[in-house]
Amino acid sequence: MDRAPATPPKAVGIVWLLLGLNTLGSAGAKTIVQLPRSLIQLVTMGSLVVAFALALALNARLRIRPSAFLFLLTLLLVPSVISSVHLESGFGALFRCTRLALFVSTLWLVSRWWDGTVTFVRHHIRMYFAVLVSVAAGLAISPGAAMPDLYGGRLVGALWPLTPPQIGQYTAVITGLTVLLLLGRQVDKAGAAVVIVPSLVLLALTHTRTATVGLLAGLALAIGSLVLTSAAARRFFTWAVLCATVAAVGFASALQAWFLRGQSKENFSSLTGRAKVWDALLAAPRTTAEQFFGVGLGDKSFGGLPIDNSWLAVYNEQGLIGVALVAAVLLVLGGVALLRPPSLPRACAIFLISYVAISSYTEAGLGDASPYLLHLALAASLLAVPATAAPLPAPPVPRPGVPRWARDREAS
Repeated sequence: MDRAPATPPKAVGIVWLLLGLNTLGSAGAKTIVQLPRSLIQLVTMGSLVVAFALALALNARLRIRPSAFLFLLTLLLVPSVISSVHLESGFGALFRCTRLALFVSTLWLVSRWWDGTVTFVRHHIRMYFAVLVSVAAGLAISPGAAMPDLYGGRLVGALWPLTPPQIGQYTAVITGLTVLLLLGRQVDKAGAAVVIVPSLVLLALTHTRTATVGLLAGLALAIGSLVLTSAAARRFFTWAVLCATVAAVGFASALQAWFLRGQSKENFSSLTGRAKVWDALLAAPRTTAEQFFGVGLGDKSFGGLPIDNSWLAVYNEQGLIGVALVAAVLLVLGGVALLRPPSLPRACAIFLISYVAISSYTEAGLGDASPYLLHLALAASLLAVPATAAPLPAPPVPRPGVPRWARDREAS
């Protein structure tokens, strides 16, 4: 364990970038230049291997910080391996277990530099902003490919295969974090506008309801935690409530149309068909072993359809034990955040935890290496107590000199 404070080397940001690249996935919309899925998987998995190797080189002495969050993620490997060795989900389950083990191991290695500051927040924003730049570039190069009819005209990744929910998630997360940094005076208004304005435009083009609700609710909770100690937070909260009220009254029909996305109210109430998949999953017969340990890590689908719910996906793949461990992760992080005094890092952590908790209802990923686990890892780094340097040893007390007459008597 590392008890002394350490300044994060710049290469730690590269490790974080590579972890983010690994979680982008290999499935999504058709790109302008067709990239073989095997090549995309090679890039994403290769980035994780490089991230682990680089983190190991930076932390060759294996100094880590104690972390309940990482301990629980390590325990999550147990039901994952137990269920995957039966190969009910194929050999891909063991591959995903290896990926999750490398992901968690890399987080353990970089935990040495988790010091409760916003250092990793900046890495997080830069990483996803670079992804959004590629999305915007694809939109500029080929608007038809970036907003295809297959996705109902919603924005997708035209250079790298990204789905609308993925893009919505990235835009919401970096927008919320940048707003909090602005309130904490960690970034100027011009720098914040460069991130916030285009991110909100891309979020609107994705028509992602989960990301929008998560952004608004997460910011409300995060800024609410700063209201008593920050005048800037109080002003922002007041203006936000006023603008939200005006928008709700004056643009109610337009907002309703945006949220419905042309769907019927029946389809909207069933969460675009998700409820049918959830009911089928819960009704499927299971053995006792499958109930407690799941069927092994898979592609987060059931009957060929996406599950789109983190809790049911974890139940399907890692069983009730996996669900309990994931719930413990959120409860531990949320409990620690509530016990911390008001501060900017605490507010950022509350935003991330809230966003992930809200998104878990309609998005999968909490039981495997994913952006959601990376968001929670960032929250854990923000809630870490800064390590204190070990006290220097006290200098030896000089012994009093022996008089000459005493030395002469001893010699005689």
